[in-house]
Amino acid sequence: MGNPEAPAREPELLYALDIGTRTVIGLVGVPDGGRVRILAAETRPHASRAMQDGQIEDIDQVASVVAQITASLEKQVGRPLKRACVAAAGRSLCTEQGHSALELSAPQAIGPELVLRMEAEAVSNAEQALQQSAAGQSARLFLVGYSTTQFSIDHYPMPKPQGHTGQLLEADVVATFLPSEVVDSLYAVLRAASLEAASLTLEPIAALNAAIPADLRLLNLALVDIGAGTSDIAVCREGSVVGYTMATTAGDEITEALMRSCLVDYPTAEAIKARLSTEAEIRYQDILGLEQTQSAQQLRSAVEPAVQALAEELAERITALNGAPPSAVFLAGGGSKLSGLSGRLAAALGLDEKRIAVAGRYFQNGAVSDVVKLDDPVYTTPLGIAISAGLGLISDSYRVQLNGAPAKLFRGSGVSAMELLMMNGYRYSDLIGRSGRPLSLTVDGQRKVFYGEPGTPAELTINGAAVQPSAPVHADDTITFIPARAGADRQMTAGELARLLELPALSRDGALLPQDAPLHSGDRLESALPAAAAAPAPPPPEAAPRPGSAIQIRLNGRPLVLQPKSDGAPHYLMDLLERSGLDFQHLDYPVSLLVNGKDGTFQQVLHSGDTVDIRRKD
Repeated sequence: MGNPEAPAREPELLYALDIGTRTVIGLVGVPDGGRVRILAAETRPHASRAMQDGQIEDIDQVASVVAQITASLEKQVGRPLKRACVAAAGRSLCTEQGHSALELSAPQAIGPELVLRMEAEAVSNAEQALQQSAAGQSARLFLVGYSTTQFSIDHYPMPKPQGHTGQLLEADVVATFLPSEVVDSLYAVLRAASLEAASLTLEPIAALNAAIPADLRLLNLALVDIGAGTSDIAVCREGSVVGYTMATTAGDEITEALMRSCLVDYPTAEAIKARLSTEAEIRYQDILGLEQTQSAQQLRSAVEPAVQALAEELAERITALNGAPPSAVFLAGGGSKLSGLSGRLAAALGLDEKRIAVAGRYFQNGAVSDVVKLDDPVYTTPLGIAISAGLGLISDSYRVQLNGAPAKLFRGSGVSAMELLMMNGYRYSDLIGRSGRPLSLTVDGQRKVFYGEPGTPAELTINGAAVQPSAPVHADDTITFIPARAGADRQMTAGELARLLELPALSRDGALLPQDAPLHSGDRLESALPAAAAAPAPPPPEAAPRPGSAIQIRLNGRPLVLQPKSDGAPHYLMDLLERSGLDFQHLDYPVSLLVNGKDGTFQQVLHSGDTVDIRRKD
C-alpha cells in the first residue's frame, strides 16, 4: 500500500480593506483562474465622524470598526485573518507635473542610466514646484509614484529612448505625493486592530484596476471614484495611467444639503439620498419628530446647486490632469448613483452624456463571486484592492525591505532601485558624493591645484550584491542603501604649503606669511626667506607620515600613484571620478566604469595593479 496522499493545502486568503470616510468595507477572496473569487463581504459605518475627507483622525475608533469587520469575516470563512491589503487616500494627495531638459555637447546614444537621471530630475522639479505652491506648509511629502508622459529627443517624441541617438533630451512626468501622516495613520489603524499590512496601493489605482481593463487603457479614459469625503480620479491613455488626483468635494456635500433642506440628521439624509433615483415620493422624520413627505423632484431641486458644484469641480480636476476632456468617464463609488450627476458632468466636460457611464461592467474581468453582486459601483475600491493584490498588479510593499524596514512602494511591476529610493525620500544626488572643493594657488607664477577629499561613495546593494540604480526590484528583495557623503574641502596653511614645496617661507602681496596663515583659492604667492635676527631660522618639523602605503594603478591608460588616506580608509573607484577628466557635476553623456575590464561600482575598493577606465560610452 502506498502512503496516503497529504491533504490539499488551503489557498491563502486575500483580505481587502477599504477604509472610507463614512464606511469600511472588507472582502475576503482567493485567486481563481486569473480572477479573484470573493468568498465573503462585510460593510459597517463609522459610529461617528472618525475620518474627514479620507484622512483618519480617530485611530482607535476606526480600528474598532476594522476589528469588528475582521471578526465577522473570520466567522464567515472559518479561518483567521492576520494580514490585510489596503489602499491609501487623503485630503492632501497631490499630483504635479515635472519637466527636465538636457542638451548634450554632441549627439550621443541614450542609455538606461541617462533616461533614469532625466526622469529623476523631472520628479525632483515636480516636488520643488509642489513645495513652492504650498504657501509655507511644512508637511513632509514622499513620492507615491510617477508616470513618464513624454520623452523626446531633439524635439521628437520617443516613447522608448534607449538606444536612440540625439543631443537635446527632454522628459515630462506626472508625479504623485502624499504626506507621510496619511500612510502612518493607516498603518496605526492596522496595528491597533491586530493586523499586518499585506500590500499597499492608492485608492485611485485600485479602483482603476477593477473598473478599466488594461486593454481599454489605450483609450483616453477617466475614472472618478466618488466616496463620502473624497472623489479619487485616475486618467489613462496610450496604455498607461498618466496621473492621479482627488477632489475633497464628494457625496457628503449632497448629504449636508439634504440635512439643511429637510432638517434631518446625517443618517436620515444619507437614506434620503439613496432613494432619490428610485422613488417618486419620499417619507422621512425630521429632527423635531414630524413626519414629512416630499417628491423626489422637490428634493433633487434642493440639492441641485451641490450637484452642480460637484460636477464642475470634477470636470476641472479631470481636465487639469488630462490636459483636455477625456474620451469617456467611468463613475464609481456610492456617489456615482447620484441622480443628475452624469448629465451635469457631461455638460461641464463638453461630452455627450452617453460618454459618462457607471463602473461595474468590467468587474467580472477580474473577480467572480456567489455572495456579492459585483456590478455595484460601491465595491469598486475594495474589489480593486483585492484584484490588485491577488493578480499581482501592485508590488507587495511588506515584501521589499529597505535598510531593514518595509519600503514604501506603490508602483506595480518594473520598479527600479532608483525609483524605490525616490519613493522613500532619497534623491538622485544621494548617489554621487561631491568631492571637496580644491584649493587653486599660484606659486612663483606656476598654478598648483590641491584636490579636496573625495566623497564617500554611495552603497547600493540588492540581496547583498552591488547594483546600478537602474537595477529592477522584485518581491522579497532586501535593499541596502547608504547615501554618498561629500568630501572635505582642501584646506592648507602657509607653513604646510611651504613644507610640501620645500620652500623656506611664502609671501603674499610682498608680506611674509605666518606659518599658520590660511590660504584661499586664487592666492598668488611667492617664495621668500623668513626674517632672522642672529641665526638662520630652525627647519620646520616634518609632517607626520600618513598611515598605510601608496598604491599604483593605471587610470585611462596612464600610471597613477594614490597616496594613503589620512584615516587609513581604502581607495574606491569613486575617488577617481574627478581625476578622469569628466565633469560628473554636469554630466551630459553616458559613462562606462571598468575595473580590470569588468563593470565596476562606485564603492568598489581599488588595489595596487588595478587598471581602471572611466570614459564616455561610444
